[in-house]
Amino acid sequence: MKKQSIAGIALAALPLLANAQAPAVDMEAMARRQQELEKLIRDQGARIAELERLLKSQSATPAPAGATPSTAPAPPAAAVASTPAPAASPTPDDIKPAAESGGPEYIPNGGFKIYESDKAQIYMRLFSYARYLNQKGLDPTYTDSFGNVKNVVQREDFQLNKFFLPFSGWFLDPKWRYYLYVWSANTAQGDPAQVVGAGNLSYVANSYVTIGAGITSLPSVRSTEGQFPYWLGVDDRLIADEFFRGSYTTGVWLKGQFAPGLNYMAMLANNLSTLGISASQLDNNVDTWSVMLNWMPTTHEFGPLGAFGDFEGHEQLATRVGIHFTSSTEDRQSQPGTDTIENSQIRLTDGNVIFTPGLFGPGIIVDQVAYEMASLDAGFKYRGYSVEAEVYRRKLSDYRGPGVSVIDDITDDGFQVQVSAMLMPRLLQVYAGASGIYGDYGDGSEIRAGFNYFPQRMRGIRLNGEWIQLDNSPVGYTAVPYPVGGNGNVYHMNFELNF
Repeated sequence: MKKQSIAGIALAALPLLANAQAPAVDMEAMARRQQELEKLIRDQGARIAELERLLKSQSATPAPAGATPSTAPAPPAAAVASTPAPAASPTPDDIKPAAESGGPEYIPNGGFKIYESDKAQIYMRLFSYARYLNQKGLDPTYTDSFGNVKNVVQREDFQLNKFFLPFSGWFLDPKWRYYLYVWSANTAQGDPAQVVGAGNLSYVANSYVTIGAGITSLPSVRSTEGQFPYWLGVDDRLIADEFFRGSYTTGVWLKGQFAPGLNYMAMLANNLSTLGISASQLDNNVDTWSVMLNWMPTTHEFGPLGAFGDFEGHEQLATRVGIHFTSSTEDRQSQPGTDTIENSQIRLTDGNVIFTPGLFGPGIIVDQVAYEMASLDAGFKYRGYSVEAEVYRRKLSDYRGPGVSVIDDITDDGFQVQVSAMLMPRLLQVYAGASGIYGDYGDGSEIRAGFNYFPQRMRGIRLNGEWIQLDNSPVGYTAVPYPVGGNGNVYHMNFELNF
């Protein structure tokens, strides 16, 4: 500061030297100018000190292994995601820096960064939606493959269907990560697991290996790789995907990439679906496992979280192929309720739960069954258009329980196809889909069409409308727009908030 003051005095003296022959000198003006110059130097010094502090802070916070440099703040590593970063970076208008907004910084696809230091980072997100559902176009009854006539509840109601509040980030070192959340399915008020507190912890060794433990989705199909909520519809899968998939469960896993665009995940878990199941209900055999491999050869990514549809508008053809396999021994006592949040019950293709006592005849009870399921998916995206498809095969065998020797092994097959187009970039999307389920106990299918309107030209807010035509749906519960046994038309409208 002493050198800066001397420099300021020297600069202030220049006018005096230049006007040494002048008969009179305005000393007060010279003093004012000297004060102004000294203030300018102090301000510049303060700015330099602040820049040095910021540089030290950034250098003291190491980036996660395998991360690539970026001028924008990096979002937290999603604990349930196993696909690369978004296809297109957010536009400058998307990002609202804390300095401009006066609050936490918003990172698209990451949420609000509410705290960051050299010791920790905390991101907060919120997902919720309101739904109007009309099932009055469904038949009031259906007949299963055993000749039993069952009622179908034809709902028409408004619901704040779900809210999902996750917190994520790291502690002490960016390699040690957490993903913890509160999740409520308001259509299941009063049922077990209507409100769930869950999550997982992980260690990110590098881009090739992440080790995790806790609750996450089994990577049994594409939609459980971690794309939620970036689906074409709002929080509802096609019926084939819902029928065959595994669900959220507790376990340990490895995931990462073998090479850019070639990703894997392997998980060892308690059962197919843990939400609503207490530890005392488990069968004490840890033999549920699931593996996934996906390959994105052309762009090494498939949108944020591997999203369905092409909201981002890929200028280069994006492609993916994925394969999944899951095996589990399921026990009758460890099954979630029929309306439990995100339940994944083992059903026959006529909608009956396989563990129902006397389903296959008087005195026959399936207490245990071996479940094996494989799926193969493929898709492409280009300039707002997308085509995505998946095929499934499931085998049920090795039954345990009274009288089960008369039950043959059961093999079921299915498929789904979804297409979409951005009619107006980042504003209006239309889509259509179809799926089918085929087995010895009946067939089920659907077609559907819908639209998504993004009023802010961002993913965070959308209005969705969808029509579904069902033919013998073998799956359903209150959180999704279709019931078990549904035949006919369903309409629903959704307003979604997701940041």
